[in-house]
Amino acid sequence: MKMNVMKKLQNKEGFTLIELMIVVAIIGILAAIAIPNFLTYQLKSKTAEAKTNLGAIKTSQQSYRAENDFYADCAQNPAAGVNGQGAKQAWDVPAAGDGWGEIGYAPAGNVYYVYEVLTAQDNAAAIGNMAVNTTGTDFAAGAVADLDKNGTNGEFGFATDDAATGAPVVTGTALMTGAVTVVTTVEDTAPGQF
Repeated sequence: MKMNVMKKLQNKEGFTLIELMIVVAIIGILAAIAIPNFLTYQLKSKTAEAKTNLGAIKTSQQSYRAENDFYADCAQNPAAGVNGQGAKQAWDVPAAGDGWGEIGYAPAGNVYYVYEVLTAQDNAAAIGNMAVNTTGTDFAAGAVADLDKNGTNGEFGFATDDAATGAPVVTGTALMTGAVTVVTTVEDTAPGQF
């Protein structure tokens, strides 16, 4: 009986070099497929910031309009512009008349995107701290960033349509290259770009 156990132990073989190389190749192939997908999902998750903040900007604008009968232009913020490094930037403290303080909006913490609001059908009278022609009855809000650092910006936009034409009166902001085509919905105006 002892002899059979000893023979079995002696006949036991390990993995061959070819078997180990096949396993390493399979792991390499899986990694080559998984890592780019993981990076894409990571970029997609960062776009949630733009969608959330544009929704909050919409709410702030509606509150402002309820009090003043017009929406407010909001200057580019952060003023430093789109960060080509895809890193977060500090939100600038709003100055009187730049729109952000007037509508009472500021995100919690630093942001990946640069935000801007442009109004249409400008009001010819000054409202509060807002100068002449910086308020209107329609607006478009845009969020622009270069999260993947490829030199092409990802963009999200939101627009209103008080003219009831079914199309936005204002389709974008100075930062945006794409255009908003649907009203009352945050839209990806540069699909496939981050």
